[in-house]
Amino acid sequence: MYVLDSSAFIHEYHTDEQIASIPLVREELEDESAYRFDALEGSGMHLHIPDAETVERIERAARETGDFGELSRTDIRLIAAAFELDSRLVTDDYAMQNVAEKLNVDVEIIARDGIDEQREWTFQCQGCGREFDEQHDRCPICGSSLSRKNPA
Repeated sequence: MYVLDSSAFIHEYHTDEQIASIPLVREELEDESAYRFDALEGSGMHLHIPDAETVERIERAARETGDFGELSRTDIRLIAAAFELDSRLVTDDYAMQNVAEKLNVDVEIIARDGIDEQREWTFQCQGCGREFDEQHDRCPICGSSLSRKNPA
C-alpha cells in the first residue's frame, strides 16, 4: 500500500498499488488536485486516521532528528499512517523523508530528488553562536533565536 501526501495529488502520481491518505491532505488541496483526491476516494482510496500513540511516536522521532519544527500536523499524521499501515510514503518533503528514514518507513519520491542520508539536525543561536542538539524557542543562554544547522 502507498500513503499519498498532497504532492502526489498535485503531480498526478499514479500507481496500480492500493493507496491511502488522510483526511487532512484533502484540506490542503485546491482546484484539480482536490478533484483528484475526491475521485480516488470515490474509487476506493483508503482514508486512515492514525492512533494518538503513533502520532506521539512520530513527534518524538521528529524531535530527535530536528525536523519537528519543519513538519505540519498533516505531515506528522501522514508518516504515522504509513508507519501503522506498514506501507510506502509517497512525498517530496525532505523533512518527512528524514523522519520516515529514521522509522524505517519506505519512501517514494515524486518530482524531486530524495534525501541522500538521514540527518539529525543541530540548532545554533543567532546571537551567541552556541549549538544545541534540541530545538528551543529561544537560546537558553542569551535569549536570541535559533536556526537549524546541518550537522555535517
